[in-house]
Amino acid sequence: MRIDILTVVPELLESPLNYSIVKRAKEKGLAEIHIHNIRDYGKGNYKQVDDYPFGGEAGMVIMIEPVYNIISKLQKERVYDEVIYMSPDGEIFDQKMANMLSCRHNLILLCGHYKGVDHRIREHLITKEISIGDYVLSGGELPAAILCDSIIRLIPGAISDETSALSDSFQDNLLAPPVYTRPADFRGWKVPDVLLSGNPKLISQWQESQSLERTKKLRPNLGKEDY
Repeated sequence: MRIDILTVVPELLESPLNYSIVKRAKEKGLAEIHIHNIRDYGKGNYKQVDDYPFGGEAGMVIMIEPVYNIISKLQKERVYDEVIYMSPDGEIFDQKMANMLSCRHNLILLCGHYKGVDHRIREHLITKEISIGDYVLSGGELPAAILCDSIIRLIPGAISDETSALSDSFQDNLLAPPVYTRPADFRGWKVPDVLLSGNPKLISQWQESQSLERTKKLRPNLGKEDY
């Protein structure tokens, strides 16, 4: 998988994309992440990438020309499955979408900033808009990092035990059951006996019931068809 991220603040992406599973996936050759500074494609001696909006609204807007130039350049080099704009008013990102995107080969992620981007970018260059929630951040860089982490960890080989990702919350539209480790008794706080029983069938039944119970209690909007 190759992901090209377009941003005016590339420094924001340096740390989150260079640790843990994402770092290991890159080292294994399972994923490539290329960060492009939109300012490198800016206009004039000062590499201008933003301007005042028509109509007099406050704030600045990322101009269409630098974004068009960089996307056009990348699309001449390879075919992209999606050109994604990280936007608070996009489709809400969830595990189903993460699963789908993890099967793609080439993605472009455009990070908005300031008051956003010239709307013509969204009309003519973007194929999908994604939001990580109904709130506003300073830019799309952190949402882009979240999306990268979420989908790269699903690539076969990114996680040592591939079955681990399959048991995560939301994979079956339910929350994951509680997990415990040693010691079995800490200050009188004990691990459920069933997990110490060594009986795979009983453990599986307990985990399933716990997933349903936790989903009903904490996220009743999920998995309604299951109970």
